[in-house]
Amino acid sequence: MTTVNDVFDVVANDPIAEMAALGRSQGVYPYFLPLEESEGTEVVMEGKRLVMAGSNNYLGLTYDPRVRAAAIDAVQRFGTSCTGNRLLNGTLAMHVELEERLARFLGKEDALVFATGYQSNVGAISALLGSAHIAVCDKEDHASVLDGVNMSGAQLARFRHNDPADLEAVLDLYVDTPAMVIVDGVYSMSGDLAKLPEIVSVARRRGARVYVDDAHGLGTVGPGGRGTAAHFNCVGDIDLIMSTFSKSLASVGGVVAGSAEVVDFMRHHARSMVYSAALPPPNTAAALAALDVLESEPDRPIRTQQHAERVRKELRAMGYDCGTSESPIVPILIRDPFTTVTAWKALLDRGVYTNAVLAPGVAPGREMLRTSYMATHTEAQIDQVIAAFADIADIVRPGQVES
Repeated sequence: MTTVNDVFDVVANDPIAEMAALGRSQGVYPYFLPLEESEGTEVVMEGKRLVMAGSNNYLGLTYDPRVRAAAIDAVQRFGTSCTGNRLLNGTLAMHVELEERLARFLGKEDALVFATGYQSNVGAISALLGSAHIAVCDKEDHASVLDGVNMSGAQLARFRHNDPADLEAVLDLYVDTPAMVIVDGVYSMSGDLAKLPEIVSVARRRGARVYVDDAHGLGTVGPGGRGTAAHFNCVGDIDLIMSTFSKSLASVGGVVAGSAEVVDFMRHHARSMVYSAALPPPNTAAALAALDVLESEPDRPIRTQQHAERVRKELRAMGYDCGTSESPIVPILIRDPFTTVTAWKALLDRGVYTNAVLAPGVAPGREMLRTSYMATHTEAQIDQVIAAFADIADIVRPGQVES
């Protein structure tokens, strides 16, 4: 009798599940931790108040009274859901307003709003690319970018992180294939900015389109927080700019902005938008209100950057490796999984919440503590973060932090 393998064998043989069980048994499992309260810069977990140094709430707007009031008003006017997709019956006037305002803010002709940032990348990329095309992606691009490429059926090629010369070498291998170069504007783990001027120059010489995932750039870099392309003054050279609302805009959802012709094409062909319910009214209203605040208070991105720069300077002075970070994201490279979770727990015990990032979130040997900072952090809270890192320096393995 032939034995048929069970599809659930993948569960029994999962190495991540084994690692998770070990972490739980030793009290150092750093994921899916329930927060009991949150005030933006501080959270409560297991009854203990912690400084939040791991959130993407860069402008600190999730608890802004203007943003909360807008979401509450939208629930009163429209209810909790659109209960339909954008194509047929789920488009509200506020969706259109948000698209128009984001297009202007990002310097593009038109924009399309999706229900999540993940759907934005998957929908736009899979709509525009096909089996006759190649997507040339930075090795640190968001997972949603790669999923969109896989869904599209296009070929996938990778180039070394933030290396325009390697990008050019890769494109030279596909001179007869229509190409799209896809990069993150601000990289979510390393915290560095894409070298957009050089990347655009290479792409244009090879006739390739350029797509920038600026999920972590909107609200944090560029004049008035207008993103990485604005920071490098090359908005007109970027074909498509994607961003999310779940970081600086205190909501959930995403947007892809570009030419009117391309955006209208996506309206009818981006499956993740066409076949999903529309962004709910309170989320749409919250994003609009957050955009209001960003436009009226352009100093918020500056404060965010100032906090991050202070932390980088202080930690590097202690001998910590913060990589090439130049954004509100400040990684602390530890390069060992056990030491990373041990350091994470030690910081937690000192009242500081950070993110322990292990493979496959980063490549093996790149394990890190990911920290990030908000415009609304106080100097006292930043002091506490820095002091906690000073306290745990001896926990990090020898050679990683100088004595």
